[in-house]
Amino acid sequence: MNERLELLVVGAGPCGIAVGAAAKKAGVSCVLVDRGCITSSLTDYPYYMTFFSTAVMLEVGDVPFTIPESKPTRREALTYYRRVVAHWDIDVRQYQNVERVEGTAGDFTVHTRKRDGTSEVFRCAAVVFATGGFHHPNFLEVPGEKLDKVHHYYHEPYAYYDQDVVVVGAGNSAVESALEMYRNGSRVTLVHFLDKIDRGVKPWVVPDITNRLEKGDIAVHWNSRITEITGTSVTVTHGESGDVTEIPNDFVVAMTGWRADHTQLRDLGVEIDDDTGIPHHDKATMCTNVPGLYIAGVIAAGHNANKIFIENGRQHGGLIVADRQA
Repeated sequence: MNERLELLVVGAGPCGIAVGAAAKKAGVSCVLVDRGCITSSLTDYPYYMTFFSTAVMLEVGDVPFTIPESKPTRREALTYYRRVVAHWDIDVRQYQNVERVEGTAGDFTVHTRKRDGTSEVFRCAAVVFATGGFHHPNFLEVPGEKLDKVHHYYHEPYAYYDQDVVVVGAGNSAVESALEMYRNGSRVTLVHFLDKIDRGVKPWVVPDITNRLEKGDIAVHWNSRITEITGTSVTVTHGESGDVTEIPNDFVVAMTGWRADHTQLRDLGVEIDDDTGIPHHDKATMCTNVPGLYIAGVIAAGHNANKIFIENGRQHGGLIVADRQA
């Protein structure tokens, strides 16, 4: 049992690090615990991704994010957030899973387990959940989805060379992965349940994907959904006409988004809106309906992960620390 902390943060992503930096700056004792590495969610991003936001908008802890270009790459962001941790000497316990949280405001007990199987127990006045929103993919829920050929994460195009690939979705992840695979020798088909690409697609990417689709370089099925996946093909059904098309297929890359895991929050009594997936919280303090329990970052957006990014989620740390000092 360690000496009692003021804050224990579950999650060491950019927004969790922002909480840690705000706490350090204010002289508030704080530990971050993450079941993976620092910013583990960013390690799951495509290897050569470029952020939509500028470097300045991704800064946390008053540490300048200085790079030659305005928009950072995934690699630059991974380096930057580790520099923030080092600058503020934030206590981050990597590869340590939070198994159970007990107690009430002012006296919580957090039970964790390390990678080697040993356990550790923390006492703290408050707990912050900054666990992100990328725990569970939004599954297609169709026959064949459990085949090894179906991937819900995309890193790089080379494994798909000279293969028939269906990309599901038309958001940033879907569009960028489709373009990258096409340019690296894949035969790509886009399947989307709407009749056009999503409004949030990066402006500089829109002309590129539009031209590829119009020229037929990338095939597309609008207003359609995959209804069955087999080892050699995919069945696509049009949402309005009901027309069914079977197309040759080697891989399905389902860029259909992800959802947060609210299990621990629910177990602690935090109310979660069934429709939006948003935990009940005060936007001025980020405190949930359970005193002493806070949320920070993307988890506050519920099912709509595009509502909160690093650039606005980074502000939550300051709100939480200010509330603890009030």
